[in-house]
Parts: sequence; structure tokens; C-alpha cells
Amino acid sequence: MKELGKNSEKVVTFGEVLMRLSPPGNKKLQQSTSLEFFFGGTELNVAESLSYFGLEVTHVSNVSNDLVGDAALAFIRQFGVDVSAINKVDHPLGLYFLEVGAAMRPSQIAYNRLNAAFANISPEEIDWKNILKDASYFHWTGITPGISKGAYETLKAGLTEAKKKGVIVSADPAYRSNLWKYGREGSEILAELTGLSTIFIGGVNEINEILKTNFEFNKEGFISASRKLIQTYPSIEKVFDKVRTGLSASWQKIYGQAWTGTQYLTTEELEITDVIDRIGTGDAYAAGLLYGLQHFDDQKTLEFANAACALKHTILGDANLVSVSEVLEVTRGDTGGRIKR
Repeated sequence: MKELGKNSEKVVTFGEVLMRLSPPGNKKLQQSTSLEFFFGGTELNVAESLSYFGLEVTHVSNVSNDLVGDAALAFIRQFGVDVSAINKVDHPLGLYFLEVGAAMRPSQIAYNRLNAAFANISPEEIDWKNILKDASYFHWTGITPGISKGAYETLKAGLTEAKKKGVIVSADPAYRSNLWKYGREGSEILAELTGLSTIFIGGVNEINEILKTNFEFNKEGFISASRKLIQTYPSIEKVFDKVRTGLSASWQKIYGQAWTGTQYLTTEELEITDVIDRIGTGDAYAAGLLYGLQHFDDQKTLEFANAACALKHTILGDANLVSVSEVLEVTRGDTGGRIKR
């Protein structure tokens, strides 16, 4: 396996491309006669952020073979993400509707994805051997295998090939109970795929879900849970977690913590008092980790990821449109937001 921390030639991400539709501002749908749209998706958001950081990234997916799919591909290309492994198929692009909350009113999301282009993906459509040929990292999340049996099987085929090639696999196995409609147990599949991974992005909640344990939600619980996870799945080398305190939809606090296999690490808490957009903040954290692992030590990697996550709260849309230098400024304590001239 490639050594963690070495510069990579390519990062591969695999997941759905979605169109996001939102009333402008903080309106509810029933108040609005127009909708803004963005293209996103959990793994795609990671890909776009990494490309913005200057890395070579290939995203693997399906989009609709129509003007909507064409628009999605054009959107992704503007970030410099390689779309050569995105297929155009005769199914509609997945959609989701977002009402952006404020103060004590939470944001609300409704999905339309179950018969979409990505939900109908199959392993035969993806040439994993060629796609992963020059890759050093492969990133997946728990959203993808929950969408459909085909998405799960395609992801498993990719992870199996990645293991053969010694590719570092980062897993963000978030469990979404509103998915998993095709007769498989989510925690069982997430456990299986975690066993094919190297870096675990998650905390006590995710580990308890996978291991069916009851570790407590504190520092000691996180360390014990991480140790148990690595003992159960020896391929996992490090565990990174983002801890969020939501004071309201508009006011958030976040900090990072990690278990390196031998050492507990943490960061200072960052406070975002005027949230512009919550969507994609966890993806920004994951992208920060993947960039950091290739350029910094573990402590600085954790700080970089936490700062990237904080900055995403200030960016409208799914993608984190910030540079490496902007993230590093926040890690150095420059959070005053003064105008740059």
C-alpha cells in the first residue's frame, strides 16, 4: 500500500450527481415563484473542492443523456474535475429540493432520486481497472451504497480493485435511514465496505452503527470506539471526526478530533455566527483531510480540514470555493474577515 502523506497523482471519487433546487434567500417553497439551482452530490463536492485545491481528480458517476446532464457536466468541468468516467444514460438526473432555514427554523430537504441516472448504475458500466490505474486515493461515502443495489455493487467492485492496486481508500460511512430501500441492512453493508478502507471519517455515532456498540459521546468514548474499529478492521489506519454544536441554523461551532492509531489529536473550536449554507460542509471537511494527508502531518491535516469545513459555511452552493491559502489563513487564526485590498 502507498504510504500516507505522499503526494498523489490522482484522487478518484464515486457518487451521484444531483441538481439542487432552492427558493432564493431563506424563503419556503410556498412563498417562492422561482428556484435557484446548483449541481452537487456528496462525493462530487469532495472532488470539486480537491480540484480547487489544485489536485488531479476524477469523478465517477452517471448523468442523464439530455440538456440537464449536459449542464451538469459543464458545471463540473469548470472546477477542473475530470469527467471522462461519467456516463450519460437514459434516466433522469436526480433532484433535491432545499428550503434554507434560519435561526431556530431548520433547513429541510426532499429528494427525488430513486429512479434516477445514478440509482440505475451497474458494475458493468464502470472500468475500475483503468480508472484506478494511476490513483493514489479513492473516496466513498455511506450515501452511495444506500441509493440502490447497483450503486452498492459498483462501489464494492471499485473498492475491491482499489485494494488490489494498493490505493488508499477514505470512507465517510454516514448512515441515512431514509435510504436503504432495496432490502439490505445498511449497517451490514457499511461494515463490509469499511473493511475495504484505509481512512475512516466519522465518530462515535458512525462506529456504533457499524459495530453495534454503545460507546459514549466524549473523548474517551471516541478513543475507545476508534481502537475497537481498528481492531475489528485492521485495514483502517486512522480515524478522523468532525464534532458539531448547532446553536441554531445560523450559528454553528465545529472542531476536529482524530485517533492516529497511537495518539489522540484535536483542534480549537471554530465558531460560525452567520451561516450562509450548511450543505457540503462535511464534504469540505473530507476534502480538507484528503488534501492534508498528502501535504501535512496529522495535526496540521486535522486543523486544515476543520478550517475548510468552517469556510464552507460561508459559501453559497454545494462546492467549497476556497483556495489552500484561504484555508491556511484560518488555521493561523485569521478569522476576522477583514477586507483584503
